Amino acid sequence: MLDVDDCSPGRRGTATLTVTYDDTAAALGSGDVEVLGTPRVLALVEEASVRALGDCLPPDKTSVGSVVELQHRAPSRIGAEVSAEAVLLGVHGRRLEFSARVTEGETEVAHCRHRRVIVDRARFG
Repeated sequence: MLDVDDCSPGRRGTATLTVTYDDTAAALGSGDVEVLGTPRVLALVEEASVRALGDCLPPDKTSVGSVVELQHRAPSRIGAEVSAEAVLLGVHGRRLEFSARVTEGETEVAHCRHRRVIVDRARFG
């Protein structure tokens, strides 16, 4: 049985990024404009989700992203500071459900529902 009692809903994690050219849609190949690319938004959400878990998983376990529903709503230009906050909504066996919001100041840049799955760390060694 998987012991994730410390992974209780409500846990929060954040991640912040100052947008550089390498983070843009043009650099990532997801578009041809120099604004924050959706793949980088997703990576920021995943980083915040992992931080929300902290050390609640047993040492021999980790989590991997498995499902994403992301709405990228506003552009962020080079030099902008964006922040993602992820909240653990629920733990369903090996599945971890998150909601995340990415903002630039008061503007919502993206909203995401994200699922991670708990796996054996040794599978990736």
